[in-house]
Amino acid sequence: MKNNFIEYCLNKKGAIKDYPLGTDPLAIKIAGKIFALFYEEKGYLILKCDPVIAENLREQHEDVRPGYHMNKQHSNTIILKVFLPESDIFAMIDHSYDLVVKSLPKSIRESI
Repeated sequence: MKNNFIEYCLNKKGAIKDYPLGTDPLAIKIAGKIFALFYEEKGYLILKCDPVIAENLREQHEDVRPGYHMNKQHSNTIILKVFLPESDIFAMIDHSYDLVVKSLPKSIRESI
């Protein structure tokens, strides 16, 4: 299942993978900015998220928690078990990607 999410991230325009800290985690970046961190050994994924949406997701799903070693207000950790529907995780990946793209300078956004 994790490979589906990695592949989904890498299919985003401009997305590349990087290993900034060794073999784990795998960082998926756009224009040098991380939008997804996969801790494969630990079985979770960290994504950027709007603070209000992040809080709502944490209240709705026990497998969504504050970002591990990240800004707790602007990121969520998703425990990659079979409890959360893939479609929900894909939507969270889309949201993280969109937040990062929106934060990029206009010239970079237009080149993607």
